[in-house]
Amino acid sequence: MTPVRLADVEVGTELPEQTSRITRADLVRYAGASGDFNVIHWNERVAVEVGLPGVIAHGMLTAGIAARAVTQWAGDPGAVVDYQVRFSRPVVVPDDDAGAELTVRGRVAALLEDGRVRVDLAVTSGGEKVLSLARAVIALS
Repeated sequence: MTPVRLADVEVGTELPEQTSRITRADLVRYAGASGDFNVIHWNERVAVEVGLPGVIAHGMLTAGIAARAVTQWAGDPGAVVDYQVRFSRPVVVPDDDAGAELTVRGRVAALLEDGRVRVDLAVTSGGEKVLSLARAVIALS
């Protein structure tokens, strides 16, 4: 993707919406890559016993998928100088072929100094907000 130029960005510029699917197989792969084998990410019975609505996606997997929307828009993962989220609701991943849908929308919320912009994200699954205060600061040329 071609990097976004500062001259082409203004407050209100929207990032392309991205929709991703997270399946139980994705959770297995992420657990192997991250070393996070917490049982709530693969065992329905235990997840429900501890008060969750079902097996949930790893929070950092969710945050990473949201970050991908920013890096693809920026055209350079190295342009991200700050990224933060708060987890507001778990992403429940059903045991079927469809999994859970994660939708990421973003818009430029502020033009900062030194060619940086702040992008605010809205991240939802099943129509519910799953990340709060999700934002990134991007250094554009």
